[in-house]
Amino acid sequence: MHSNETEHINVMKFTSGEVIEATDQVAVEEPLEIQLAYSSANGYMKKNIAVTMRTPGNDEELAIGFLFTEGVIKSMDGVKQVQCFTADKNRVLVTLEENVPPVLNNVVRNFYTTSSCGVCGKASIDAISIAPVYPSEKDDILIPAGLLHALPGIARKQQRIFDDTGGLHASALFSLDGNLLLIREDVGRHNALDKIIGAAFLKGELPLHQTILLLSGRAGFELVQKAFVAGIKIIVAVGAPSSLAVELAKETGITLIGFLRNEKFNIYSGSQRIQL
Repeated sequence: MHSNETEHINVMKFTSGEVIEATDQVAVEEPLEIQLAYSSANGYMKKNIAVTMRTPGNDEELAIGFLFTEGVIKSMDGVKQVQCFTADKNRVLVTLEENVPPVLNNVVRNFYTTSSCGVCGKASIDAISIAPVYPSEKDDILIPAGLLHALPGIARKQQRIFDDTGGLHASALFSLDGNLLLIREDVGRHNALDKIIGAAFLKGELPLHQTILLLSGRAGFELVQKAFVAGIKIIVAVGAPSSLAVELAKETGITLIGFLRNEKFNIYSGSQRIQL
């Protein structure tokens, strides 16, 4: 049995010395080819930008979120159309408006990226750096520590595919008063975040200054970078941050929290926004 997001497979289960035949539900992982069409001196040309391994679903959001957080496109005004194809469900074509040039300097990649790494396909270390889209502004955001403790539980109740498979990452967006705004799941942690940011991009809701981003796992550099591009100022992760993620959060003024579980957490940067 197969759906877009999960698949039932036959397994041998070993329990207390007994072996039984059973079925298990696993998360689907398939390649998504992201293509970009834009005008040139010779008319519209089409370019393959990347292939990422993802869980099918919300593919338009994923493609748009990826192109935006990679700095290829800047605003919804420049996007003419986003197309998924019935005959080829693993391909998305984003067409830009005429005379809107994409910025391709920072997206020079090998043609394949895995579901676990958002930057490992980069052709050079310089390509890791993405220019900010929104100006940095001072804010008076102050979040009670107790509010943060509740966020993982709220998000966990909405992780439908994780309940079925136990094998997906999630990114969730909350308002500053702790209301869940949006949640996306994917085998790739950076894909889940791209879907969140892509959804906001398509709705014209960027920048996301007045939100809290929850990550169901660790906080890597690429996730902090994507959040920064989208204007997110508070990131809380159930898992650990990396050293480069902490460094980037400090440089960009982002509040970064890790190990948010069991009413405990560590603040790695931006402690002024947390009321302890």
